[in-house]
Amino acid sequence: MEHTAHELREARRSIASTLMKCEKALEKLTPGKSQHTLTARRIAAFQIALELIDRALLSQRLFKISPRTS
Repeated sequence: MEHTAHELREARRSIASTLMKCEKALEKLTPGKSQHTLTARRIAAFQIALELIDRALLSQRLFKISPRTS
């Protein structure tokens, strides 16, 4: 499924915002506790998502993929 550059940028903005909030929250959580582990895993997942979005945006620029028409 292809997404428009606008959709990808909006998703990236939202994920980056949530990532920053999780990073701040992680500082206040006790290591070894379930909330700490869950938040650390969320951070890793958000970082992966941002990398994939960046790759998709770069790919669209390099190959000039036309946006979805739906």
